[in-house]
Amino acid sequence: MMSHVSEMWCYHWKWKLQHCLCLFTTYIIFMQQAVHGCYDCRIVLTDPSGVFTSPCFPSDYPNSQACKWIIRAPHGFIIQLTFIDFDIEEAPGCIYDSLTLDNGESPMNLCGITAKGLSYNSTGNEMIVSFKSDFSIQKKGFNASYVRIAVSLRNQKVIIPQVPDVDAVSVSETVSVPELSQFTLCFEATKGSSDDNDDWKVFSYTDAFSKESFSFGKTTEGHFLSISGMQCILENALPRNAEFFTGTFQQLCVVGDSFSGSIGVYAKNTYHIVYCPDIFGKVIPGNGRLVLGSNSNEVSSLNGDIYNFRLWNFTMNAQTLANLSCDVKGNIVDWENEFWSIPTSALKAENNLSCGSYLIPSSTIEPTSCANLGSLCQATVNATTPTPPTVTTNMPDTNRNDKPNNGGLFYRISITVFSSNSNSVSKVHEVVAEWLNRTFQNWNYTVYVVNISIHPGSIKEGARAKRSIKSFEVLALLVYNSTNNINLEEEEIRQKLIRNNGTMEGGYKLHTVDVDPVEKCLAEENPPNYFWPDTRPTVTNYTLCHGSSVQTASRTCYLGLQNYTSYWGQPDLRNCTENAADIANQLLNLTGEGQQLTSDKVNDVVQKLKKIVNDEEIDESLGSTVVTIFSNILNSSDSVLAASSSEALKTIDALALKIQFTGPSMSISTRNLALGVSSINSTSFKGGSFSVSPQNNASDFQIDFDKDQTNAFASVVLPPSLLRNLSQEEFEVISRAQFTFFNKNGLFQDAENPANLTSFVVACSIGNITIQDLQDYVKVTIKHTKLQEDPKPTCVFWDMNKNGGNGGWNPEGCQVDAESNENETVCLCNHLTHFGVLMDLQRTVTQIDPQNTKVLTFITYIGCGISAIFSAATLLTYIAFEKLRRDYPSKILMNLSTALLFLNLIFLLDGWIASFDIDGLCIAVAALLHFFLLATFTWMGLEAVHMYIALVKVFNTYIRRYILKFCIIGWGLPALVIAIVLASANTNASNIYGKELYGKDANGQGGDDFCWIKNEVVFYVTCAGYFGIMFLMNVAMFIVVMVQICGRNGKRTNRSLKEEILRNLRSVVSLTFLLGMTWGFAFFAWGPLTLPFLYLFSIFNSLQGLFIFVFHCAMKENVQKQWRRHLCCGRFRLADNSDWSKTATNIIKKSSDNLGKSLSSSSIGSNSTYLTSKSKSTTTTYCKRNSHTENVFLDKPSSKFAQEDGEQTSIIPVHQVIDKVKGYCNPHSDNFYKNIIMSDTFSHSTKF
Repeated sequence: MMSHVSEMWCYHWKWKLQHCLCLFTTYIIFMQQAVHGCYDCRIVLTDPSGVFTSPCFPSDYPNSQACKWIIRAPHGFIIQLTFIDFDIEEAPGCIYDSLTLDNGESPMNLCGITAKGLSYNSTGNEMIVSFKSDFSIQKKGFNASYVRIAVSLRNQKVIIPQVPDVDAVSVSETVSVPELSQFTLCFEATKGSSDDNDDWKVFSYTDAFSKESFSFGKTTEGHFLSISGMQCILENALPRNAEFFTGTFQQLCVVGDSFSGSIGVYAKNTYHIVYCPDIFGKVIPGNGRLVLGSNSNEVSSLNGDIYNFRLWNFTMNAQTLANLSCDVKGNIVDWENEFWSIPTSALKAENNLSCGSYLIPSSTIEPTSCANLGSLCQATVNATTPTPPTVTTNMPDTNRNDKPNNGGLFYRISITVFSSNSNSVSKVHEVVAEWLNRTFQNWNYTVYVVNISIHPGSIKEGARAKRSIKSFEVLALLVYNSTNNINLEEEEIRQKLIRNNGTMEGGYKLHTVDVDPVEKCLAEENPPNYFWPDTRPTVTNYTLCHGSSVQTASRTCYLGLQNYTSYWGQPDLRNCTENAADIANQLLNLTGEGQQLTSDKVNDVVQKLKKIVNDEEIDESLGSTVVTIFSNILNSSDSVLAASSSEALKTIDALALKIQFTGPSMSISTRNLALGVSSINSTSFKGGSFSVSPQNNASDFQIDFDKDQTNAFASVVLPPSLLRNLSQEEFEVISRAQFTFFNKNGLFQDAENPANLTSFVVACSIGNITIQDLQDYVKVTIKHTKLQEDPKPTCVFWDMNKNGGNGGWNPEGCQVDAESNENETVCLCNHLTHFGVLMDLQRTVTQIDPQNTKVLTFITYIGCGISAIFSAATLLTYIAFEKLRRDYPSKILMNLSTALLFLNLIFLLDGWIASFDIDGLCIAVAALLHFFLLATFTWMGLEAVHMYIALVKVFNTYIRRYILKFCIIGWGLPALVIAIVLASANTNASNIYGKELYGKDANGQGGDDFCWIKNEVVFYVTCAGYFGIMFLMNVAMFIVVMVQICGRNGKRTNRSLKEEILRNLRSVVSLTFLLGMTWGFAFFAWGPLTLPFLYLFSIFNSLQGLFIFVFHCAMKENVQKQWRRHLCCGRFRLADNSDWSKTATNIIKKSSDNLGKSLSSSSIGSNSTYLTSKSKSTTTTYCKRNSHTENVFLDKPSSKFAQEDGEQTSIIPVHQVIDKVKGYCNPHSDNFYKNIIMSDTFSHSTKF
């Protein structure tokens, strides 16, 4: 009993274990299929362009992959492959996971991340990409794009140039055209539909003397052929009033024979003969120049395209022309590259050209057998015993399912076949395939069976005893062409198969039959805004591009051959994206000659070019257009280029790295920019050189590789050891060297470095890797843009990382070679980048050593602090004491002190605020600093104007609301200037104001951030120019005032000569600081006097507030009295009832009022320099001095002198009035300058 139970227990668990193992095996198989099924990676790609990725990208690729992509193009094309993203497990020699690239010459293995962004070209019309992964460590894989590039002229048309001698298309100089008495000429052309011009030429041939000898075109009389100046109108052969050439290519052949005087025209399969007696005996001279289009401005060129231009020196008859094929080459001129000189901008590749290489049909998946799919294929073997592998086959090409069958229906057929014979699977396949084709032959429905697959199946329970019976599972796809819209039900197909069961040969019997229709691809939205309805397999659905009423997008519902299910392909949105060439041409027109570009427009153009370069495939034609656009941009001013210069440089570098070219090198030359790219072989690199020199009779440049040019603008010599220190990965990916030459330097604006760039700029790089710390120097020779008699050059390179990513000049790693002279500088550098030469043109900062820089900085900050304190003291004094601010000079002085106070405070806080790195705050501080600087200049100018009015125009000037008008000018004019500057910035104030680095040493090191004006034009116009005007005006006023002071002080005085000199000297000094004369030191800081005048400038101007306080506040007697009266104590205090205090105030007030009123009223009644008075009275006011008490007494004025409004005064000479005023004062207070300029004498010299 126990034995039986034990046996049952063992059997029970054994049965469970078998099922668990079965479930586990099934799980593993399905998981592998789920992983491996994320991408089918054995594909032949034949589209003009496309994208493919590693399995499951952007997720990690699975283990044990073996993928292969074959990219094919027609003859005359090569393949360019670009890795958009690349991340494969890295290992020495790529021994684990790797991508193998076979370009037709030598396979290369790639791994790691080094291939990201790089492009590779095939040597022929096929490229093979293989990818393998091992059993561990997965990475993201790669995303690659490919495009075919036309290398044969047969695959390209030519856009006929519309401007003579500008990008002319001509026969190559190596082609010699002989004398032609007979010829046959064939070509194809198109004409723009919008062109109504009836006067044009297709081609023009001129002899050695530039005289036209051969041409074809049209005039109002009709189409013509001109030979040696004789026109033959082809009126019967070609239409006169209608257009022969249209929007599609039309072929035209012309046959000429001077011996018979006849012209044969073959067009639209018809041959016409036109007799032209005038051409009899005329010979087309040899050794001329043949151009496409017109060669003169008098007649325009055909506005269209031309293709397959061929010329023979013999005649062809009608039959020969009718049978003329693309293989018949012109023996004089043929449509091949070596016969023509064509700029890349005029070439355009197309698929539908008559003699071009056609593309084979779209991508097809190779037969999905295990031998082809490798680890991706899982054998569908259900038998428990070893069986032959699954066999999958395709029917002949007439039954291929990759053809679009827009009216086709698909059915899955699944049948089980029993056989008692021991035949192989291949034999069973042969029998079943023949039976299926025979079954559906001559049926009422047009059907055919494809993709029959057979594999052994399991035997059912009822047949277990019959060990000789074998089962086979058959899968097939039935295609029904419902041309008559007659429905075919799956049950009818099933019954058809059952009825024909007996016709199966070889002892095979049909056991089960299942027929199911293949499902449609279900409706979905992908990507957003693109809706795809339910679609049958193999049908392509079309919808309008989002936002377009013309362009369409497409998507195909595919049929999977492995399981006969439908699935959506990727949407084809290529028509929905703007054509890069069209966008580039629009930008070219936008930036062309005569166009006014603003900073915002330039920035928009640069952003669009950046998108084109980053997203599109760049061929030579598109690259030439992009370079020309950048050349046009460089014509703009530095201020316009400043905001987008960094992005522009990066885009130009990316263009040089990405542009596609054939042959060993390519170059693009424009007026302001030249680009050259050269292929290099890293394994056999032995150095190289690049030079740019002027072309003869051309505005563009000539670029030469590995040639010595004696008159080159710039040259770069690469040492043989250039690639010596590179890693293995870097060494393997190097394929090109890029060179760029800049004729204009607007993109290289270093805000931190004031030194002047006096050379062209040349850039050099190798692939997409960094070359630095070289053992042997790179030799860079650059011409100076201007002759330097005493050059002090510094070799520098453009460091993209400086100035927060905006770039700046850096001298590190470069030195000046002894071969340098006044015409050019030779630089030796241990790295590659953009090179230039900085020359010191007396721009101050680079001449100052670090010690002097620190001293000047210290003086400036200490002086500004002191000036701010004493400016505040001056302002507070006049605010606190009302009696001091009654007169006009005091009010003007208060405004000047206010401007100086805020100027110094903002200057002191500027560096601290700049450290916060807040752009808006920095711009505001810079604008305020600018405003108060201009306000200070303005109030100094108004001081001069007031002195002029008071001393020169004193007796005939009447100004209402005097101080109000001064305030409007003093504060309003600077505000207006700042407003105009900000308005000109077009809402981008960062172009004008911002953070700069000041105080750097000669090597460009050190310095402090400071918020100030960035734009040089704004600085020189609104600061230097503004002050220059004020300075010149103040100098004139200074001279006039000093002449008046000296002239009046020198008359009738008891002072000695020494006293007179000292008093005048004090007047000079006080006026100098009041009028800001010391700011003029800036104009003399030049040459050897730079440093002394910088010290004078820093000392006197930073202390201006102190000097104004001393001379115009502390030394004024009325100010001293107010201080002593209100601020002092003890014996220094003046009592409120003291005679000095009381009478001093009365003296100031009464004498000032009386004199002021009589002076100001004179302007009403008379323009003379005399006073008039109706009362004809004089004043009896006089001043006395007590030598012991130093008190001043003032008698009351006579009532006769007290003038009433509207009265006229008696005529008194001016000098008598001044002398009376001076004579009435005692020796202690008789200083004219002190009583007139520094005190209240001018309080009412002008009427308010």
